[in-house]
Amino acid sequence: MAQIQVCVLFCSYNIASVDVSHIATELLIHQHFLQLHPASPALGSGGALHLPWEPKVLCRWAAAFKCRMECRDVPAETLYDVLHDIEYRKKWDSNVIETFDIARLTVNADVGYYSWRCPKPLKNRDVITLRSWLPMGTDYIIMNYSVKHPKYPPRKDLVRAVSIQTGYLIQSTGPKSCVITYLAQVDPKGSLPKWVVNKSSQFLAPKAMKKMYKACVKYPEWKQKHQPHFKPWLHPEQSPLPSLALSELSVQHADSLENIDESAVAESREERAGGAGGEGSDDDTSLT
Repeated sequence: MAQIQVCVLFCSYNIASVDVSHIATELLIHQHFLQLHPASPALGSGGALHLPWEPKVLCRWAAAFKCRMECRDVPAETLYDVLHDIEYRKKWDSNVIETFDIARLTVNADVGYYSWRCPKPLKNRDVITLRSWLPMGTDYIIMNYSVKHPKYPPRKDLVRAVSIQTGYLIQSTGPKSCVITYLAQVDPKGSLPKWVVNKSSQFLAPKAMKKMYKACVKYPEWKQKHQPHFKPWLHPEQSPLPSLALSELSVQHADSLENIDESAVAESREERAGGAGGEGSDDDTSLT
């Protein structure tokens, strides 16, 4: 059984350099973000990946979400696997349009693509993110933020959003239980209508967490049928991804992307009738 506590905060920023370290601190990740495996060839002194930029971005508007879920019958390691397993995500994440890994930077940092459906009739979004992960005993951290990749420019059919800083903190509370805290600061690159703000906090965020929980319960059985020993996030030698030099990436500044004004967009009839705007149904048949 899962207990879900959701707190959603929407913030408005002027055009300025936004330091999000205070958000990272709340997740207890500021000292671990982008720390890497000791065997990584990209490590500098002190065991950290040295970036050619500061983790700050320019933004006009950003939404900050914080969700917390207690899972009384899901081990922390299972939840960690579910968040990493990109093939399984395509099964349980009904928001996803397309997702794939692009390249690896180190043994525990990579770059990937993710596009998702937004509540109708808003335009759908996508991101390119640099992701880093770190096991800490029985606890786990996954973090990402937006970067620019020369081979994956913004698409005309999607709005390129910006992950300012997004992360998961998974804390074990027992052999078969854990707590996950999800914290995201995202610039959707658009002025959103009030109904989207309300729906995100009251419906979409809790439902997404519940779907994640259901996916975790079914993951061990699914994984046994789909390359049960293939877990490159635990065994980096299994990764088929090409290596990528950090110099080929740059931070994605929100102000360099087109801003879409959707503040006057009305909720569709389907949404008003209770549709989840891309969340899909709660049918679990796809998880087999």
